[in-house]
Amino acid sequence: MRSIANTPCFIIAGGGTGGHLFPGIAVADEIRFRIPGSVTVFIISHRPMEAEILARHGQTTRSIDIEGLQGRGWRRKFSSAVMVPRSILQSRAILTECQPAAVIGMGGYSAGPACLAARWMGIPTAIHEQNSFPGLTNRWLSRVVDRVFISFEESRPYLKGDRIVLTGNPVRKEILAVRGKGPAAGSPFTLLVVGGSQGAKAINEVMIPAVADLVQNGRAFRIIHQTGKDDFEAVQQGYRAHGVPAEVFPFIDNMAGAYAEAHLVIGRAGATTVFELAAAGKPSVLVPYPYAANNHQESNALSLVHAGGALMIRQSELTGGKLADVISDLAAHPERLDEMRRNVALLSRPDAAAAIVEGILQCAEGRSSLRG
Repeated sequence: MRSIANTPCFIIAGGGTGGHLFPGIAVADEIRFRIPGSVTVFIISHRPMEAEILARHGQTTRSIDIEGLQGRGWRRKFSSAVMVPRSILQSRAILTECQPAAVIGMGGYSAGPACLAARWMGIPTAIHEQNSFPGLTNRWLSRVVDRVFISFEESRPYLKGDRIVLTGNPVRKEILAVRGKGPAAGSPFTLLVVGGSQGAKAINEVMIPAVADLVQNGRAFRIIHQTGKDDFEAVQQGYRAHGVPAEVFPFIDNMAGAYAEAHLVIGRAGATTVFELAAAGKPSVLVPYPYAANNHQESNALSLVHAGGALMIRQSELTGGKLADVISDLAAHPERLDEMRRNVALLSRPDAAAAIVEGILQCAEGRSSLRG
């Protein structure tokens, strides 16, 4: 097995959002658990958010010059495309330094150059696709990597290769440990509001009028709200104006603790959120991001809705009054919340990280039939 000074090393590449980073952290933790003394190194872009999240979780990082192509004007697309050859060479230099046993791409634009450089160097490669509709990078990479891991069966037709394995989305061990934990007896009804690692403006804006309706109806409740940096001050001031006990954060470091304290979660429907809700056994009201590729967040949300573990409100139908009505109804029927809690927990895939790591090790150790 390849190594740094006889210490097995594994490269995890990807980023752009927490939805790509957190599954990667789960995989890194599982690798270090399975192989004591092993090293995991993340290849990311230069976006500060990526380095900040990974530093909080004790991960080693290397950065390359790369940006996304989707959703940009032609000038920015041209500029981003020009970066690709340089980013592949930068990735090759990092791989030469680390001599990894394998490289796994977790989605996001950083995964492309790292996996291509690894393929060029003969290093075993794999990718993981979080969403029901694969991102552009993973659709390309599925043609050249040794193995593809998927979270949803629906993504299989969009990916190439004959070694596609359904694993679910890896969830950090601290989130898995939340199962069965809840707010203290007698505590006020607690809402956890999360819109992803960067917040969700549509949800942030509607929470204040929703709170106004809830306060007017005389219900006592508490809010834990991750807003993202841009909306932090406005949301904090909105809660204060209504006298609502709210703990407002640009970013929540201890998400496991926040899940444990919540009776109900309000959020987007990225794959990481969906699988964390299932792992933690938390009922939710989901507002899918309507501009996600192929509307995959709505597909993600419907997987929980059809199982009876969540409710969904489309963003086009989202108002403060409607959200307040849904929250009030659920808070008034704890037996329904208990049923949702049991239902969503049935969708949990606690072995996802272990299954992915086992597949990576098979590639790295030459046991896979792919490598003869």
